[in-house]
Amino acid sequence: MKVQTWGRLLGLGMAALAALPLGAQAQAWPTKQPIKLIAVFPPGGSVDQVARLLAQPLSLQLGQSVIVENKGGASGSIGAAAVAAAPADGYTFAVVFDTHGVNPSLIPGMPFDSKRDLAPVVLIGTAPMVLATHAGSELKTLADVVTAAKTKTGVSYGSIGSGSLGHLAMALLGKNNGLDFQHIPYKGGGPLMNDALAGHVPLAIGSVFLVKPHIDSKRMRPLAVTTTQRSAELPGVPTLAESGFAGFDAPAWWAVLAPAKTPPEILKRMNEEINKALKLPDVAKRLDSQGITVVGGTGEAARVFIDKQIDIWGKVVKDNNIKAD
Repeated sequence: MKVQTWGRLLGLGMAALAALPLGAQAQAWPTKQPIKLIAVFPPGGSVDQVARLLAQPLSLQLGQSVIVENKGGASGSIGAAAVAAAPADGYTFAVVFDTHGVNPSLIPGMPFDSKRDLAPVVLIGTAPMVLATHAGSELKTLADVVTAAKTKTGVSYGSIGSGSLGHLAMALLGKNNGLDFQHIPYKGGGPLMNDALAGHVPLAIGSVFLVKPHIDSKRMRPLAVTTTQRSAELPGVPTLAESGFAGFDAPAWWAVLAPAKTPPEILKRMNEEINKALKLPDVAKRLDSQGITVVGGTGEAARVFIDKQIDIWGKVVKDNNIKAD
């Protein structure tokens, strides 16, 4: 036998041996230990609720305990960093929020690369944000807001914090259309709604989940939603895109990520199991009650979506010189 042939066979044999541990690891998954879903925000918020909503059906489907662990801080980047550094063995996943798409440009010196060090498993869903005003406001329509934003004094609005998606969406809307929106950051949704309801801030932008209860009680008036499609929860509220700002789309979103080097077989199986869970009537109903439209789909589709969000909001942060709180 020729030396080249021996060399080729030896090379193939070594490659096969190298692949064995990875294949065996993927084949044995998830029998080794419980799976952790790291919710990158504290208990009580939407990320925590989404993670806990998925944990129970995933446990049943996979035949393995699925535990939710909250690791909040720095707009979700602390929890994401922990998952990026975790063993890539299919036992640690992150449940992230739209801040994941903003953090790379907003937080200097993050210890991980959002695109390179984490593998998207699935995009769980999206939700519009709502631009609203208090019931007694003189701003009756979005057209009134636009008129006010074209005056010398402009118009103020509140968001849940500097660098939040609501902040960035209004910055993008203002810069692209010559509108003067003055940002007032709050420390979360509770303080924002308190001031908005009292009329201390003319406009507020927040998730459907945050704002809708006050719309239902007639204490807040919705003016527009930030996605290209109307919200099923607020079907009578126009989108910014249909109100003279063609193509405007700024959705809130939730996704599951894994350490980048997790075996592709495990990523594929986890993607399939989450998609299966998202189709369960109880899960879909509970997500819908939070204003979340289920997306699902492939890991690659999630990657394309998330990378686009990182690029879009990175430019907005840079163009508007936005800093974190």
